[in-house]
Amino acid sequence: MSTGNIVVLVSGNGSNLQALIDAATTGEGLGNGRIAAVISSQADAFALERARQADITTQVVEHKQHTDRRQYDQALKHAIDEYQPDLIVLAGFMRILTPEFVMHYMGRLLNIHPSLLPKYPGLNTHQQVLDAGDDTHGCSVHFVTETLDGGPVIAQASLPVEHDDDPEQLKQRVHTLEHLLYPIVVRWFMLGRLQMEGNQALFDGIELPPSGVMLPDSH
Repeated sequence: MSTGNIVVLVSGNGSNLQALIDAATTGEGLGNGRIAAVISSQADAFALERARQADITTQVVEHKQHTDRRQYDQALKHAIDEYQPDLIVLAGFMRILTPEFVMHYMGRLLNIHPSLLPKYPGLNTHQQVLDAGDDTHGCSVHFVTETLDGGPVIAQASLPVEHDDDPEQLKQRVHTLEHLLYPIVVRWFMLGRLQMEGNQALFDGIELPPSGVMLPDSH
């Protein structure tokens, strides 16, 4: 099986990037995938250091250097396409992408979101969960479409909300789930088990339910 290229887009700490780097060197790895490059929207993102430590090519495409979102996305697309990616993984990439950018990579662009979608798209998900009094929280990996956090869900992992949780505690516990879930989904994609047709995620050729595959909240 030939090796497939993965480009990871980051903006900050890069803990999900680290989970992918770790997964690539252990167990089943990332299928036939290798992380070809890490591209950041911020020059001081710690994720870049994580990539360098793993001998992964890094690049910075700063939004401040561009006049608008469309120009930025054009520059980002040019940088990504140099690596001929089979998959683009958003790992804490804090930019809203233009429809043109999303269309260019439709079906090979993944994101992880800290909620059980379709609940709580956007920001401040942990506070929203507490405000709503939900007893379950978690994370979702989905294909990216033009709708913010609205693409078809591939997989989710959940955990119980404890009575004394605060947003930071929830964030850290959900991060642990993200680090387990994201490498699994990336591996599925690189092994050819995941596709997007229309606005539907397929796993081994079978349409997934709206909530995707629900993984248990343990190893």
